Amino acid sequence: MISHGVTRACDLTREALTGALDLDWQKPAAGLEWTCWETIEHMADCLFAYTAQLAPATPSTTTYVPIGWRHLREGGPGLTIFAERPAGQSGLIQTLEVCGAMLAVTADAVPADRVSFHPYGPSDPSGFAAMGVVEVLVHMRDVTGGLGLPWSPPADLCAAALARLFPTAPTTTDPWATLLWATGRGTLPGLPARTTWKWDGTPH
Repeated sequence: MISHGVTRACDLTREALTGALDLDWQKPAAGLEWTCWETIEHMADCLFAYTAQLAPATPSTTTYVPIGWRHLREGGPGLTIFAERPAGQSGLIQTLEVCGAMLAVTADAVPADRVSFHPYGPSDPSGFAAMGVVEVLVHMRDVTGGLGLPWSPPADLCAAALARLFPTAPTTTDPWATLLWATGRGTLPGLPARTTWKWDGTPH
């Protein structure tokens, strides 16, 4: 099922974050101007946004679904989805989990050939699901880096996301290291570091 990768990525994230409830999530995420809390909200928001793009029976291929969003602070991420602060860090985890479940269910439920807008090129359910996986895995690297925690997702999960969204990426290198390189967060021997990047979610 298309949803399998999204569900695995969110399950791994929930487990990692649940073990970090005693840490300060207001610290900056590694390499970002956002806090760890804001970065997790961004992850949830991406999962929701990809769900929204897939949901209409006749989606646009030229623009987003016109759901409102806003910045909660200057310099913070633009968000439709955010967690109520009084619910605490466990409430934020639940918010992320719900958005992941919505994307997983929707990606499996809609026609496999449905195509909807993304700024990198119109994409289909498998593409949006893979985008959700990459958003979660890569931004969890930012969050765990800010919190001082280890994070190394499974090789097969990374390899599947690479195959769908980064078809020209090396296939003989470590998949997690390759995904970090592909998203401008790491290096690979013999290849220049990426200062700009985008994935290819167009239907294959």
